[in-house]
Amino acid sequence: MPTKVAYQAKINYIQILNEQGKLDEKLSRGGLKDNDVIRLYEMMSLCRHYDEIAFKLQRSGRMGTYPQNKGQEAIGAVALAAQPDDWLVPCYRENTALFLHGLPMEHILLHWMGDERGNQIPDGVNVTPISIPIGTHMLHAAGIAWAQKLQGNDTAVFTFFGDGATSEGDFHEAMNFATVLKVPAVFICQNNKWAISTPGSKQSAAETFAQKGLAYGAHTIQIDGNDIFAVYKAAKDARAKALKDGKPTLIETLTYRLGDHTTADDARRYRDNAEVEEWLDRDPLIRTRKYLESKGLWDDAKQEAFDEDAKAKVSQIVKNAEGIAKPTTNDIFDYTYETLPEDLKRQRDTMKTHSLGINPQQETLRSPTGAASRV
Repeated sequence: MPTKVAYQAKINYIQILNEQGKLDEKLSRGGLKDNDVIRLYEMMSLCRHYDEIAFKLQRSGRMGTYPQNKGQEAIGAVALAAQPDDWLVPCYRENTALFLHGLPMEHILLHWMGDERGNQIPDGVNVTPISIPIGTHMLHAAGIAWAQKLQGNDTAVFTFFGDGATSEGDFHEAMNFATVLKVPAVFICQNNKWAISTPGSKQSAAETFAQKGLAYGAHTIQIDGNDIFAVYKAAKDARAKALKDGKPTLIETLTYRLGDHTTADDARRYRDNAEVEEWLDRDPLIRTRKYLESKGLWDDAKQEAFDEDAKAKVSQIVKNAEGIAKPTTNDIFDYTYETLPEDLKRQRDTMKTHSLGINPQQETLRSPTGAASRV
């Protein structure tokens, strides 16, 4: 019997705004408007200021370990492709997208300061708390998307993760679940070349990370992850496909973290500085500013004014985070049960767990010697 091709596929790569700030007019049609670009540039720039201050907070002992977003801010364009009712299920390097989707900027600082109120998402903001365990949140995204489908909502779920997360079993389970059940989910892999200190070449033998989605029957695409126009288009198209045919999309965004993995890391020990210098020229802020300047929408004076305003905003955000009222001991009890059981109410009110503390009247049952009397 002759052989035949059992399966064949291709993965498209998209770049719309190149490193010099030149736009592909054809590919950009129906995409970001100039006011959207300004809004994104301002948020990316604000987050760059935010990153620098967060770094200083950690170094001065005012905050715990912090992962800078520097170099990966263009992912924020996803938030403009999403609708207010859509869900964002993040990892920990998506500040621009989270803030644009409505999360107050104090919350991220509170999280890294060790205050759990940073994970208490305000009502009406469809964002889950940032996820530190690698890959586990993708399962949550698949489940949320399934719930939206069962409820008949016209809602999509966007989840973000790094290239290293595709080596976790949770990634494969989430992809399989989402594609088999045809849920409106969009999986966004931020391929920043490094899984902490492990390079992509040792992370996977596949030519792309996008092709991992093919195994599960997902739509797949690879894009320039430092290009806000490409990020927006890919996210918008993926959302439409997910809601139309129930087929999730895996988007591989090629990007780079310009800083260390976290403030507990020293990337100089494993990264070649020449590689970092190469990616500095691909900085999403630089190319976006070049585009705005080419259209007469930005200049040095506007940048200077913006920077001063950004410094003031971030300073106020830090004051808000550090000035939050101390939590009460009631918080230990009040967020587990819909109706608090009586025994836990007594623990809460007395702040004691032993029976004598909770029921002082039992003191009369004790003998003068301290031993319990027989009754």
